[in-house]
Amino acid sequence: MTEDASRNFTFQSFHPAQILNERNYTNQHMKNAMNRKREGSEVRWGIDRERWRQEELEAAGQREQRRKKHTPGVQYKVQVQLLHQKTSSGLHIMELFIKTLVLCLALALTNGAPANPQDVAVDDAVLPDRCEGIEFDAITPDENGNTFFFRGSHLWKGFHGPAQLSNESFKELDDIHHIGHVDAAFRMHNVENPDDHDHIYFFLDDKVFSYFNHTLEDGYPKEIQEDFPGVPAHLDAAVECPKGECMADSVLFFKGHDMYIYDITTKTVKIKTWSHLPVCTSALRWMEQYYCFHGHNFTKFNPISGEVSNAYPKDARRYFMKCPNFGHGGKYVLNCSNVKIDAITTDDAGKSYLFAGRIYMRLDTHRDGLHAFQITRAWKNVTSGVDAVFSYADKIYLIKDDQVYIYKAAAQYILIEGYPKTLKEELGIEGKVDAAFVCPDDHTVHVIQGQIISDVDLTATPRVVTHALPMSLSDIDAALCSAEGIQMFKGSQYYHYESAMTLALSRIAPRPKSVTNAMMGCQE
Repeated sequence: MTEDASRNFTFQSFHPAQILNERNYTNQHMKNAMNRKREGSEVRWGIDRERWRQEELEAAGQREQRRKKHTPGVQYKVQVQLLHQKTSSGLHIMELFIKTLVLCLALALTNGAPANPQDVAVDDAVLPDRCEGIEFDAITPDENGNTFFFRGSHLWKGFHGPAQLSNESFKELDDIHHIGHVDAAFRMHNVENPDDHDHIYFFLDDKVFSYFNHTLEDGYPKEIQEDFPGVPAHLDAAVECPKGECMADSVLFFKGHDMYIYDITTKTVKIKTWSHLPVCTSALRWMEQYYCFHGHNFTKFNPISGEVSNAYPKDARRYFMKCPNFGHGGKYVLNCSNVKIDAITTDDAGKSYLFAGRIYMRLDTHRDGLHAFQITRAWKNVTSGVDAVFSYADKIYLIKDDQVYIYKAAAQYILIEGYPKTLKEELGIEGKVDAAFVCPDDHTVHVIQGQIISDVDLTATPRVVTHALPMSLSDIDAALCSAEGIQMFKGSQYYHYESAMTLALSRIAPRPKSVTNAMMGCQE
């Protein structure tokens, strides 16, 4: 030869059987070339050399096509450079080539293709089970009323169901974004500021994250001090507290036994120490009540004073989640097709109550979920159900048999001193009452007894019946008056009237309508 030459060979993702075939093919090819060399013809070698080049190029192309048909894997690229120096011995060149080629093949066989990813065992973390009695990092409802319970990188949506990864609902809550878990969370109550109302705030170390519609707001995360000056880092829990339940629209932040009461209007903080309250790892406002969660227990507390009743702590698995072998009352389910209620009313604050048997339900708290409670939970003296209920002047009147109980509606249902009193003494009425209602901005209670509707002026002293008229309906179970008119309930149906006047003057009952899920949260 009169010049240096170099050759490049690339081996990519060969199956072992394919490599062996290639090696056999190459060895045979080299033997043929060596036999031709032994003939001693320099001219013949030059011709064969060019032919060998052409054949090797074709073979490389065939190898590439066969490689594409096999399972792809990690590519191994070995570049072999053969430097052909001027020599009189062609045999030496071929021996050097064969040795180098065998070395490359050995490397390919030794490394091989990597294991199929499907063959690699995946160690999935076992989902946590809140029914085992775990401690939550944070609890908060979202803008739609769905309550989320957080533990590490997982959460539970609602009061029953399995755990799921937090980043499936809040995509930034994962280790990639260096969050992974939260210290505290709450849903903002700020109706005067729609840009902030119903936003969810998550706290981690000294950072705060604001979400709306499960989307992280622009500009977040921020330092806690930017949004909540005076509130410390590394919080234990947080919960919103609207005006009327607290002195002003506030957020309660927990750290140890210290309570940081943040006024969202003035952006000021008052600090109290509630050593009698357990250290809360999470907190929740639900059905206008406040709960401190610690371990697998919870303690209900007064958000102003921190006062705790003697009945606590209680096991959260009996009240805030559906667990086997756990539970309490509150499993009452209304069926729209056969529902029968005893009374229904809406107070001046917009709270709607439905009564059936010995239980009641709040209808206006659908965002917290509809839940049945014993009547005695709120109205301790009414132990055997009600016949009729109506609201007037921030008070709620409960009638049972010939007794009238009057509670202050704005003060955690405190029975007014001197009550109960008789129907005759309080309203100037005798006999069993089927239903009663007061329309908005009115001072007359309409009392239904059989097919008679009687009007009583609540501003008069003493109170007496001013009008009594017959009705076209009878056997009414309950009645409710709102800005949309009057609804008279009878079993699973109701009758709609435009006003109390049309009800009193109507001689033919309107066509009944069926009670719906939207009205009472019943199952259809």
